[in-house]
Amino acid sequence: MPGPRRSPAPAPASGPTGRRAAHALRRAAPALLGYAAVRALVAVVLLVWAELSDRDGHQLLSARWDSLWYSRIAENGYGYTAVLEDGTTHPDLAFFPLLPWLERGIAEASGLSVADAGLLVSAVASLAAAWGLFAVGDLLHGRRAGVLLAVLWAAVPVGIVQSMAYSESLFTALAAWALYAVLTDRWVWAGGLTALAGLTRPVGAALVAALWLTAALRLYRERRLPGRAVCGLLLAPVGFLGYAVWVGVRRESVTGYLDVQGEWGNGFDGGLAFARFIGGFLVGGPLSLLAGLALLAGVGLVVWALVLCFHGGQPPPLLAYTALVVALALCAKGYFGSKPRLLLPAFPLLLPLAVTMARSRTRTAVAVLGLLSAGAAVYGAFWLHGSGPP
Repeated sequence: MPGPRRSPAPAPASGPTGRRAAHALRRAAPALLGYAAVRALVAVVLLVWAELSDRDGHQLLSARWDSLWYSRIAENGYGYTAVLEDGTTHPDLAFFPLLPWLERGIAEASGLSVADAGLLVSAVASLAAAWGLFAVGDLLHGRRAGVLLAVLWAAVPVGIVQSMAYSESLFTALAAWALYAVLTDRWVWAGGLTALAGLTRPVGAALVAALWLTAALRLYRERRLPGRAVCGLLLAPVGFLGYAVWVGVRRESVTGYLDVQGEWGNGFDGGLAFARFIGGFLVGGPLSLLAGLALLAGVGLVVWALVLCFHGGQPPPLLAYTALVVALALCAKGYFGSKPRLLLPAFPLLLPLAVTMARSRTRTAVAVLGLLSAGAAVYGAFWLHGSGPP
């Protein structure tokens, strides 16, 4: 079956930059409006749920779990280490600096608290991410697929994280636009955005690797790389490596960054710890078995979506980036309840579904998005009212 007809790609405007930006914004407007509508629904359900539960919805979004670590860094800088009851330590060096830098800068300039500054960063970054997702989908499969990709990302079950003072929205925005820059041969932009992504989350290393793998394939095919690509490649790892080196110097150890991750119980073991975690559910009682089967189904769905990405012929930058993000999320040790959140930046997993829905009738697509959005709103409110961090 032939794929969906691509709508004509927006021709580069010959006028001023402002005119080109206005044209791009008008083209992306349905995606941004659809994305904002889903996020508004999720926020309303959360706030109503919090009110009925005698909880503070604002606090759930701005000042719990990782949000508290980012706020503390924004206010006091690095240097805090939490000591748990069993004697293990959790140093704040595990959290990358771009989000707390932005929180502190916005708070000082506006008078907002750093927690509210974090919410503002997340709100703006989530819209920028939705725009970046639209741009990628539009470029590859047309405007309709781009709109659906952005709205589907808003409607994933763990999408509530996009509205929290967490770094996922900021990272996804930088990653989406970096990948778009590579796809449109803007290598210096790609390198700069990747460097910023590397200052945002550890998974920035996956974006760096994706750029380098893409360049290696191009070098193999064309036997040369343009100068702008070389500049972008040299710029890309600056953020991630710069922070890792700074942590090493601060810890006075070449393996300082890895040591910090180890203190948090993080590390890459090929998925053995996660497999044991799921296996523990499978050998339990009926409810435990059901939970284990649900976890297996979730992992299977992610792997199936990744296979569809490869069969769908996605460009090498998207395939490399997605495969690496999935591998890092599923094959790492650490808090297993966070794995769905760690997969949130792997937005190309949604592209095959977006393309399929783009072929369907508008009424069908709206119905599917409505059901997914309602499910995301209920699940997000339930999740944040739980005891464990997302």
